[in-house]
Amino acid sequence: MRSVLILVVCLIALAVLGPLLAPYDPTAIDIPNRLSAPNATFPLGTDALGRDILSRLLYGARWSLGLAFLISLLSLTIGTAVGLLATLGGKIADWSLMRATDTFLAFPELVAAVVIAGLMGAGTWSLIFALSVTGWMRYARVVRGIGLSLQSRGYVVQARLAGLPGWSIARWHYLPSLIPSLTVVWTGMFSRAILGISALGFLGFGVQPPNPEWGAMLLDARVHMRSTPLQMTWPGVAVVICVLAINLAGDALRDALAKEGSHE
Repeated sequence: MRSVLILVVCLIALAVLGPLLAPYDPTAIDIPNRLSAPNATFPLGTDALGRDILSRLLYGARWSLGLAFLISLLSLTIGTAVGLLATLGGKIADWSLMRATDTFLAFPELVAAVVIAGLMGAGTWSLIFALSVTGWMRYARVVRGIGLSLQSRGYVVQARLAGLPGWSIARWHYLPSLIPSLTVVWTGMFSRAILGISALGFLGFGVQPPNPEWGAMLLDARVHMRSTPLQMTWPGVAVVICVLAINLAGDALRDALAKEGSHE
């Protein structure tokens, strides 16, 4: 688990410090050096406009990982609120919110996100909105399931009998029990957000040029896929490494929580 956490910390450090480590301006056009193979000057080569791919990858980490963090956090907030309302709002609220959740789950997330982003128009805010409103349902299901199991606990029953409002019960009695499970779900949704951002960027609905987002880099490189395949390889490898590292961290965290629960 320690090695996985170190890898995740390194990825976060790259997202934060990437612009300081980049050797060149990621948007600087250098036509004489376009489509250069990796060399001493450009370690990963250049793209069709002569822009340094290494610099664009480092800057792109801030876009891809930063937006994924924001999107997964927004989805977590929406899903937790829906799940708590379903748990504490009574049978009518529970039935209505869960049927709405089932309706959203009936559509593939990426397809729904593409439709929403297409209707709103390409851009960063459209990307954030589309992926946020299509990623909250799993949180809602987890919160509602755990919430129902907590309703019969003695401390929750006593809080209800004492006349505490629903928001206070949720704050002090539900959320502490939800945090471990939600953290594990969040790591999985974080990696899905990275894939969603890259997919929408590749389709042209995400972060717009000249911003160096990894999916947009794949879109720019597809024209030269046969002549200079490394252009598509580098951003693809970056996405795979980030998703794999975050998923492994989530699995390690789940196993650690399960082991701790078994000891208790």
